[in-house]
Amino acid sequence: MPHPPSTNSTRRAPLLRAVCRLACAMALSAATAALAQESEAPVANSSPALEPASAVPAAPATPAASTATPSPANATSTVSAPGVASTVSAPTVPPSEAGKLKPDDQVRWLRQAAQSGLLEKLDDADLTALFQSFDPLTVPRYVQDGPNGYPSYEFTMIRQERIRGVWPNKPDHMLVRVTRDPIRIYAKWLPDGAHAGQEIIYDETRRSDEMYGHLGGFLNIMPVWASLNGALAHTQSNHQVRDLGTEYIARQFLSEGEKYAQAGVTRPTRIEVKTLNGVRVVAFTYETSTGMPAFYAKRETLGLDLRHPYFRTIESYDNDGRIFERIVFQTITPKTFDDETFDPKNPAYRF
Repeated sequence: MPHPPSTNSTRRAPLLRAVCRLACAMALSAATAALAQESEAPVANSSPALEPASAVPAAPATPAASTATPSPANATSTVSAPGVASTVSAPTVPPSEAGKLKPDDQVRWLRQAAQSGLLEKLDDADLTALFQSFDPLTVPRYVQDGPNGYPSYEFTMIRQERIRGVWPNKPDHMLVRVTRDPIRIYAKWLPDGAHAGQEIIYDETRRSDEMYGHLGGFLNIMPVWASLNGALAHTQSNHQVRDLGTEYIARQFLSEGEKYAQAGVTRPTRIEVKTLNGVRVVAFTYETSTGMPAFYAKRETLGLDLRHPYFRTIESYDNDGRIFERIVFQTITPKTFDDETFDPKNPAYRF
């Protein structure tokens, strides 16, 4: 039978002080080691620190003439915001006949069907049959036309990445606020996910090559500036903080699509309807014989939103068939933010 704890406070005090000193020393040692590694050996890869993010995917065959995704800040958006009733009427051509339209008309039909809410009303079988009937370039052109995000928005995401060969047991659950012109980002790791309590801020108008953040947790270690491509930034992600958001995934989809076309992959190997973390999407799986490093992934599954021309889910697999990235955008909400949103002195933050 275990002994009850001692009630003598004078005996407990030295022990508690020793435990606290040990915890602080371990945490500061880890942070110092990461910063030392960053200053001595910065990561050469220019692609990557937090997500999406994060978050990167592959894509299908796209027209060679243009792979650039229009900036959502410059694009004219007729996409309905979440929670806002659409005023777009459903297309007159039924889904069962949409695949018989000319490619240009298919793109217009798809946009109208998404904006009107028709797509999300279809059952899984009808959605799958619809997208299987489309021309191979219909979805890439639909995504290319955009907009692939919003000038200013907030999203929540589930993110897991294999770092140095290790797949995390628990995913990150993040709240992210973003503006695109200029690029400013605030991200917080939520309590029910890994690395709970962490926060970072990036503002390209202040320091374009660094982000400001803290590790959170019980000790709430002092915030530091870290290089976007440094060792500290890459301890939890293979991506840059600037990659957080839906736009980066769309760009990656289109650029990978060019390479797929050159490799003779003109159609997804599989089209299906999936629901991940409550998000229902049409999922397109692409796979190549060569795989990495010629392509971002050996096999890539991207889940298209049913109302907007951007992707909500990404699953990426390496040449050995192991998943190395999984991202789900749970909510995406257009919002406007004031300067305080990206200020570490915001009283709602813990910097």
